[in-house]
Amino acid sequence: MTAHNHQYTNPRIDRPGAVADALNGEVYLDIKKLLWLGAMSLLGTVGAILTISLEAVLLFVLFTGITLCFGHSLGMHRRFIHRAYDCPKWLEILWVHLGTLVGIAGPFGMLRTHDLRDWAQRQTECHDYFSHSQAWYKDAYWQLLCSINMQQRPDIVMEPVIANDPVYQWMEKTWMWQQLPWALAFYWLGGWGFVCWGIGARIVVSNVGHWLIGYFAHNNGHRSWHVEGAAVQGHNIKWTSLLTMGECWHNNHHAFPFSAKLGLEPGQWDLGWWVLVVFEKLGLVKNLRVPTREDQREELKRLVIAP
Repeated sequence: MTAHNHQYTNPRIDRPGAVADALNGEVYLDIKKLLWLGAMSLLGTVGAILTISLEAVLLFVLFTGITLCFGHSLGMHRRFIHRAYDCPKWLEILWVHLGTLVGIAGPFGMLRTHDLRDWAQRQTECHDYFSHSQAWYKDAYWQLLCSINMQQRPDIVMEPVIANDPVYQWMEKTWMWQQLPWALAFYWLGGWGFVCWGIGARIVVSNVGHWLIGYFAHNNGHRSWHVEGAAVQGHNIKWTSLLTMGECWHNNHHAFPFSAKLGLEPGQWDLGWWVLVVFEKLGLVKNLRVPTREDQREELKRLVIAP
């Protein structure tokens, strides 16, 4: 692997003696992504325009918020990938299912994509595909419709508790089809308008929004921390805190990837953290992990206090 001096490691991908290259690879059009997002775009644009109603738009807003907050942020990211808190297995499965409904990938696909990008950004150099350093229109094409063939891809070995779980194995195989029961329920409740807005428009907006935050969070914004030796730094995108459920505090996340709380400074609103605190009071969530003084690694340098 490319040499670096980071003390933070991810045991799924960081192993002594392993050989991998974060810099060299070829980006290619992924036909599966093209067909998936293309179909959802037709449903969520043409279909949504033809079936627009107040009720359909309200469904879109409500279900988008639920899947992004409970699913993508709390289920997929903070729990499934980072294990930043503990909760009952049924709650984890429910929230990961809601994260799958965001329509980006299944649970294993999300974990592998996240860990590969995280590993690449921690190296001294990495491909532009991982750093979001190309022009916005090219990066949008790459991230939304393409994948990358790396010359030397690192192995990602998931924990047996994840990899051998039959529910997650099923979710991974059927992640696109998991929209179908919801689509049928929406059709029964409100016809094609509910399907177009509750499925198609929601998936398109969530995918594009996920790319937008990723692009800006690696290029522009405030930084309180600098990770020495890393090819890519995270940035905080202040004005999107509620829209992103707190995921916009990406500089904080680069500094403390294990933290269940992303908004670490005063005034950094973190809706996902607020929800976790409520569930902790209800007894459904525990062991919320937050940074301590001992977590300030050697390569992590404090810059300025966030406004």
